Amino acid sequence: MKILLNTVGSHGDALPFIAIAQELQRRGHEPLLFANGSFAALATAAGVPFVETSSAEQQAAALRDPAAIDMRKGLALLADAVMLNLRQSLELMEQAHEPGRTLVVGSSVAWATRVFAERHRVPVATLHLAPALFRSEYRAPSVGPLGHLERAPRFIKRYLWSMMDRRFLDPLFAVPFNRIRAELGLPPVARVYHDWLHQADLTLGLFPEWFAPKQPDWPQGLQLTGFPLQPASSTLPAEVEAFLSQGDAPVAFTAGTANAASHAFFAASAEACRLSGRRGLLITHSPEQLPPVLPQGVMHVGYAPFDALLPRVSAFVHHGGIGTTAQALRAGVPQLVKPMGADQFDNASRTVQLGVAKQLLPRRYNARTAAHALDLLVSDPVVRERCEAMRHQMAKQNGVSAACDAILDQLALAHSAGAR
Repeated sequence: MKILLNTVGSHGDALPFIAIAQELQRRGHEPLLFANGSFAALATAAGVPFVETSSAEQQAAALRDPAAIDMRKGLALLADAVMLNLRQSLELMEQAHEPGRTLVVGSSVAWATRVFAERHRVPVATLHLAPALFRSEYRAPSVGPLGHLERAPRFIKRYLWSMMDRRFLDPLFAVPFNRIRAELGLPPVARVYHDWLHQADLTLGLFPEWFAPKQPDWPQGLQLTGFPLQPASSTLPAEVEAFLSQGDAPVAFTAGTANAASHAFFAASAEACRLSGRRGLLITHSPEQLPPVLPQGVMHVGYAPFDALLPRVSAFVHHGGIGTTAQALRAGVPQLVKPMGADQFDNASRTVQLGVAKQLLPRRYNARTAAHALDLLVSDPVVRERCEAMRHQMAKQNGVSAACDAILDQLALAHSAGAR
């Protein structure tokens, strides 16, 4: 079967799709990954056929924009990226279409797959990496500092979702999306982030139920597979290996790959290491974010594979991206999370509730608060115990294999039904 996969986003969005495509290929199918050119080398290294939907330069420019780490302005940037991917990916996918033997798989905002499925009547799967995409009137996803609103009446949550769609999400996403749909002769859709987002032949949550228990009003038929992590097999760069061997286990810091405007975060993090007397490893592809001079015992590296690095650090400070969070859970390392937007507040809240993390909101993250939080995390035996329990829990799952099982079983069934 020819399986067209389309993803939009950062490395944390692309890597699971590369892993799934690699496994589908191992099972004898023909995956073809459509994504930004930034991920071409990763796909090629994994042996996954790749089609560039937009240039790496376009993505790099978006990440350098300070708006990328602003909640409202960042949403506008995302909406632009979604519509650009939709137009470009749809055209490229239609060139690759082979009637009668094609399935499509898309990430949460890779809407080209949904439009393609409508136009060509082929089975489609939507893969959601994070539980924040699933709204609920019971335990709502945390979309900011207010948390999960457990004590709020259901009608309040219902009103909040409606208001969020009307004031923010529909003007940014539904309006331009419906212009494109009209051009293609398709009917308009409303509240795309409410129900429409999950209306596929197969909807998967690529996370385990112990991380985000299903709610009574989540989509019927939803399957949870576990985190889509490949087996740990990476090796560290020589300079990182040398640094680790020179002293106590350091604290690792990252702001994620989805922005290049975290100057204040890295400055505060370096100073937190100095204040607490800890060694630190600042991880970023964009060294212009760093202070001109780093304290003694603090090192910068452009890249270090988390599966090899995180089991060897004393704590991990990060933005709360779902892929980064999953890697930290697998390593059994205490986490200090500074969420900035999107699903990060929800992921941070869930790790705190699991007993493996503390959270500092952006306005509270500074050298002194970070140093204090790290002292508490590293010295707490209960946190260490919970981290070890999560490490063992993570060892039991194979989210990539489970996702492929679901894709092949359900979409092949839908394909057969369509053929009849």
